[in-house]
Amino acid sequence: MQEKKKIAIIGCTGSIGTQTLEVIEQNLDKFEVILMSAHNNADLLIAQALKFVPNTVVVTNEEHYTKVEEVLWQEDIKTFAGEKALEDAVQMDEIDLVVAGIVGYAGLMPVIKAIEAGKNIALANKETLVVAGEIITKLAQEKGVNIYPVDSEHSAIFQCLAGEWDNKIEKIILTASGGPFRGYSAEQLKSVSKEQALNHPQWQMGDKITIDSATMMNKGLEVIEAKWLFGLQPEQIEVIVHPESIIHSLIQFEDGAIKAQMGLPDMKLPIQYALSYPKRYKSNFKRFSFADYSSLNFEKVNTDVFSNLKLAYESIRIGGNLPAALNAANEIAVSKFLDDKIKFHQIALINAAVLDKIDRIQQPSLEDLVLTDKKSRELADQLY
Repeated sequence: MQEKKKIAIIGCTGSIGTQTLEVIEQNLDKFEVILMSAHNNADLLIAQALKFVPNTVVVTNEEHYTKVEEVLWQEDIKTFAGEKALEDAVQMDEIDLVVAGIVGYAGLMPVIKAIEAGKNIALANKETLVVAGEIITKLAQEKGVNIYPVDSEHSAIFQCLAGEWDNKIEKIILTASGGPFRGYSAEQLKSVSKEQALNHPQWQMGDKITIDSATMMNKGLEVIEAKWLFGLQPEQIEVIVHPESIIHSLIQFEDGAIKAQMGLPDMKLPIQYALSYPKRYKSNFKRFSFADYSSLNFEKVNTDVFSNLKLAYESIRIGGNLPAALNAANEIAVSKFLDDKIKFHQIALINAAVLDKIDRIQQPSLEDLVLTDKKSRELADQLY
């Protein structure tokens, strides 16, 4: 009988975390949840823990500790609070794979601690590689740790590479849905509402990622992530708009052949592939049918309108601490937009201003990146 793979899910109440638990629920003979963490959603964390009965639960917002602990101690589930507790918990001997589902910079240190402890990573937190790609990839190589991409686009590239590890990539093509404002002019973006921006035409995601998709920053972060995951140069990474979101991404090899991974827009498939790799497990996910799609469409990205993508390319061409600065500025700008403090088009303006103002460090240490993150957030907060 196959031994169950023991899974830690950090960020279990978010979009990736909840879908990971759905996948695990359909495969309880193959996976066991050992560790769960959340930040604010104490009620959902309690409900999830009661259902999956992990060894350990961490609530990183310490204000919720008492509420969570009072329920879970009765089920003999160990409960801890705080970010340091999470960094310690991901190093537990029992864990085989850590699903990094925390959104944003907050996911960086738990991933580093998990890699240091030799844990394989199913990475949904693209910001980890955006902020510290060189440090993370070197550490993973040193520790013999595998990083399995969960983003649908990077999972698509990873799946297309199966059996092709020794064949040289000429370029990869990341597809983008175009979000709710595909085809808009820069002038039109000045008057869009928060409700419009949160109404993604294809994917159901958390608010932060949905806004990033609308501004094309999500694709910019994915470009940076792809550089580190697949060892590519910026000119080897192309982005194209594909509104149907059926082709999740493509690889072009040096002989000119192109491979694509296709399927309906559903995050559970790349999540399951990251959990089960190198095997594929049978699923009940809805199947794609060509009969339902008379055509698939592709368009160039207008980076003059969606300038966040241009900023992302600029940050990796220059390198150093600029990607970390861009990520920090964007997290603040998106938060300000969601709090109705700025307009939609000002997100990109804030990001550009921070990149222009931040002190550049070409070979940053982890401490340099932490300081860059802090300073970039302060700069972004002062704008508009």
